[in-house]
Amino acid sequence: MRNLLLAAGAVLTLAAAAPAHAVAITDPTGDFLPSFVGAQDADLDVTAFSVTYDPVALAFNLSATMAGAIDSGRPGLYAIGVNTGTGTIRPFAGIGAPNVIFNQVIAVQKTGAAAVGVNALTATISGASFSLAVPLALLPSTGFSPNNYGFNIWPRNGFGNNNQISDFAPNNATVAPVPEPASWALMILGFGVLGTALRRRHLWAVNPV
Repeated sequence: MRNLLLAAGAVLTLAAAAPAHAVAITDPTGDFLPSFVGAQDADLDVTAFSVTYDPVALAFNLSATMAGAIDSGRPGLYAIGVNTGTGTIRPFAGIGAPNVIFNQVIAVQKTGAAAVGVNALTATISGASFSLAVPLALLPSTGFSPNNYGFNIWPRNGFGNNNQISDFAPNNATVAPVPEPASWALMILGFGVLGTALRRRHLWAVNPV
């Protein structure tokens, strides 16, 4: 009995520790914003974006793919807005994205240099994609659990006016990490083990041997 309960506890612990993930957001190729005034370079056109949260490492893993190879020789960077709970910044209504809400920004340069405020990070760039790990400590909660944070990426050809933003992903929304299917499977297995243990305990109480 005791061993079964310990096994159930171990399985549930593993489930709680399993990484969470977000379904990758896909975005159409060539959907530059009508308000965008820059050159329609392929590496300013998002085609996929995803965010995972690792509760063991206490870090978010972000990845994005553009319509063409990221070229550090051309203008541009990638801004990623994050709503950690008290997101009140929503400056994009004038270009059709009033629901892109954030209170933190991650900036990723085409060279791989990245930052959250004054905290420097390094992104890995490979062809048309980049990936970046961001410690939770740099994005502390202001009300949301990490699995409920909201993320949106918008490439831009410089800082300044909103007409420098080329694309949003997701469009007029944010995306949050969700539990991985494997995590749900482990949790169901854990509850099954626990249920079996409790049932055996009940049967033993009715028919002790």
